[in-house]
Amino acid sequence: MNITKLSVVFFSATGRTHKAAEAFVKALPLPARWIDVTAASTAEQAHTFGPEELVVFAAPVYGGRIPAQAAQRFARQKGTQTPAVLLAVFGNRDYDDALLEMQEVAQAAGFVPFACAAPVAEHSLMPGVAVGRPDEADAQKLAEFAGRVWQTLAAAPSAHALAVPAVKGNRPYKAYPSIPFKPMASKACVQCGACARACPTGAIPLDHPNQTDKTRCISCMRCVAVCPHGARGVNKLLLEAAGKVFALKFGARKEPEFFIGK
Repeated sequence: MNITKLSVVFFSATGRTHKAAEAFVKALPLPARWIDVTAASTAEQAHTFGPEELVVFAAPVYGGRIPAQAAQRFARQKGTQTPAVLLAVFGNRDYDDALLEMQEVAQAAGFVPFACAAPVAEHSLMPGVAVGRPDEADAQKLAEFAGRVWQTLAAAPSAHALAVPAVKGNRPYKAYPSIPFKPMASKACVQCGACARACPTGAIPLDHPNQTDKTRCISCMRCVAVCPHGARGVNKLLLEAAGKVFALKFGARKEPEFFIGK
């Protein structure tokens, strides 16, 4: 196949998924167009891709799934037998049904997800888990995977010759977990609205950015990451206690997993 264009459609609340995707994409021989579908304002954004393009979809794993908002925004992108690579970035616990879910979303939208990966990134909520990842070793593996992806594309006469790999996962998918940590604003909040504009779910009203709609919040920590005044956060004592338990269970290093259809 003669691939002429490369696009990356990504949902990255705290930048960790973007970092993993960047390590993969920079090893490909084409310049990439980056399409950020994280903020709620991008919910209606849609693009159409042709059969000689490669599209990379990247999303974080929350409780064994990709965020519902990411799945919905990915589904709005339309392929025409367009080759796709899927990246489900997980925080060192597990990716469970995430890659299977991404495959089915991509196929329903007209893409051929012939390559999939589950890279590891620093956990966005639990402190001290997978700190610094993806690291240099991860980046090397992602670069090697990129080489295999490009070789597979070069050897295929068309997208019809590409196979979708088997990945783990179950149907129905896991239910989204109930996460008790909802970031709130402190007295340091100056109501600049940066968090409201960045929120993936519209859980922070732009006219009252010191508030949080807990029914909409998915605990992605994006508001904490983008606040220029450090005025958003969760209960530190509860988070520290939960983080210690989580680290005991899932602190041992896990390695990324890669799949290419045969």
